[in-house]
Amino acid sequence: MNWKALLTARSVQAHKTSVKEIGAIRKLVARDMTDAALAGISADRRFATAYNAVLQLSKMAIACSGYRVTTGLGHHQKTFEAAKV
Repeated sequence: MNWKALLTARSVQAHKTSVKEIGAIRKLVARDMTDAALAGISADRRFATAYNAVLQLSKMAIACSGYRVTTGLGHHQKTFEAAKV
C-alpha cells in the first residue's frame, strides 16, 4: 500500500508536524522504554509499555512523512501498516 491508497481509504490524513510534537513523542518513547526495563513490574505490563513505545515511534515516522493515522477501530493496525510505507 502507498500513501495515496491510505489517503483514499481514509486510514491517514495529511498532517504537518512540528519540532514540539516530535520532541513530545521522543520524550514519551524514552519514558516508556525506561519503564519497560523496570524489574519490579509484571512481564505483561513491561510488554504493554514497550508496545506503546513502538506505537509512538511509528506515529513519529508517519508524522515526519506528512501524515497522521485517523482514529477509530483498528488504528493501531493502521499505524503499523502505514509505518511500512
